[in-house]
Amino acid sequence: MANSLPLEGLRVLDVSSFIAAPAAAVVLGDYGADVIKVEPPGEGDPHRGNINLTSFPKSEVNYPWHLDARNKRSIALDLKHPDGRAALDRLIDTADILITNYPFPVRARLRLSYEEVAARNPRLIYASFSGYGEEGADKDQPGYDSNAYFARSGLLDAIHFEGQPPGFALPAQGDRPSAMALLSAILLALIDRGRTGKGTWVASNLLANGLWSNGVYAQAALVGSYLPNRPPRERPRSALANIYLTADDRWLQINVTNETRDWPAILEMIERPELVADPRFAERKARHANAAALTEIFDSAIRKRPFAHWNRLLKARAVPHSRINRLQDIPEDAQAVAARAVVASDAPDMPLTLAAPFQIGHAAPRRPGPGPALGQHTDVILREAGLSENEIAALRASGAAA
Repeated sequence: MANSLPLEGLRVLDVSSFIAAPAAAVVLGDYGADVIKVEPPGEGDPHRGNINLTSFPKSEVNYPWHLDARNKRSIALDLKHPDGRAALDRLIDTADILITNYPFPVRARLRLSYEEVAARNPRLIYASFSGYGEEGADKDQPGYDSNAYFARSGLLDAIHFEGQPPGFALPAQGDRPSAMALLSAILLALIDRGRTGKGTWVASNLLANGLWSNGVYAQAALVGSYLPNRPPRERPRSALANIYLTADDRWLQINVTNETRDWPAILEMIERPELVADPRFAERKARHANAAALTEIFDSAIRKRPFAHWNRLLKARAVPHSRINRLQDIPEDAQAVAARAVVASDAPDMPLTLAAPFQIGHAAPRRPGPGPALGQHTDVILREAGLSENEIAALRASGAAA
């Protein structure tokens, strides 16, 4: 049916913290699932306070929380308290999916292993996320995307320039693509449950996702092949896959993949057609061998005109290119809106937000709303699980719920 959401009727327990696993739950909610965020009383998910970290841009708006908790309902349960843990069991009985990224020793203490949870609800899909995987010497090592996804996978080594130290990843750059891997596993498990009637366990981790993202270089390493670290911009491997500064101080990235077709057009564009006969640049191999000299020529030509000029010419010739956007350019990027990557939000203090990076033809996702207040829906969720008003009051009185 048009405009119906494919995951309507599914209940998800988001028993996770920080970003990758909760972000997978966000997308399930975008497409219709009822996502219940299970948080500890007091401060709740530590991600509520990440806005205060030095690596996050400062704002009066708690945008990280809205982004990773939108359209969820929050219940505050102390899972260390026997009564709080028992209340979670009542929720597990009616859930379709449970997502957790708690460290494995914590799961053991809280009786949150797959075997213990599946014993209560055999139809449940248990989605496990970790830094380094479910087995091995490092499975209990704390894993964030900066160390497990970027550092351990070789990504930071592959992209740094020769003679310079590796860089440091920005917040959650590995978490969000990893969330899509966990989401994919959950959706496959739902298909399987539709055929068998049985739930199952699925898992993903930051290390595996980092290696997958670094697939070209990681697979090359597995067969013993390596490249030296990237040379500086002035001495690239290819001048036709490089960045250049325009007259209005914007960086233009070009990436000519079909040099046979585009080389004469590029020379016309920079008003140097005579270079087509220059033996230094006559063939692809020669152009690469003389990339530094060619870069000097491009630098001189491209610096004379603004980005809009080069954008028009490159578009007309269908040459792959882009302006390197500053973060300040994102709110004005009309194509991001046209691509449905940036969408309107119902969060009062955050009118625009990011959408999941895909679309379904017949189903527009839910309009994003704000992340919930801690424990905002505790009572109504407990009632839905069959607890009486007296039982709810007792949970609150004991500190097991808030």
